Amino acid sequence: MLSFLAKRRTIRLALVASLFMCLGAAKAAELDPKAIAIQLPKDIKWVTGAGGSDQAVLVGDPSKPALYVVLTRWNPNRNSRPHSHPNDRFITVLSGTWYVGTGSNYDPDHMTPIPTGSFVTHFGKQIHYDGAKDAEVILQIVGMGPAQ
Repeated sequence: MLSFLAKRRTIRLALVASLFMCLGAAKAAELDPKAIAIQLPKDIKWVTGAGGSDQAVLVGDPSKPALYVVLTRWNPNRNSRPHSHPNDRFITVLSGTWYVGTGSNYDPDHMTPIPTGSFVTHFGKQIHYDGAKDAEVILQIVGMGPAQ
């Protein structure tokens, strides 16, 4: 099992790798594919999920005990119900305003708005719910699996 500092380092490396994937897209033709992998937006495979969100796995496999990076797209006016995850999850709001709430009492009218560019930690085994109000939201989620 990785120590807390090792997990943080691994997650930071994944975030840096994601940034390089985005920044290097313009020069993709000049790069050695054995040295770097690039996923352009048109190549990212989105899968429709339950509850009004779509997901695209960028790195890893959330069902396995290792690092993963996923994109989650919340469709307008869709939310999850109260739930928890076994491990911490590190979330960056890439676009839109994300809405979050905590506790087992589902109250979408009192969710907190989280604007684009924000960074949020969902702590493992803590109950929360989240989603979008009137516009699409895209999140990047980094964590250690297995995730539910």
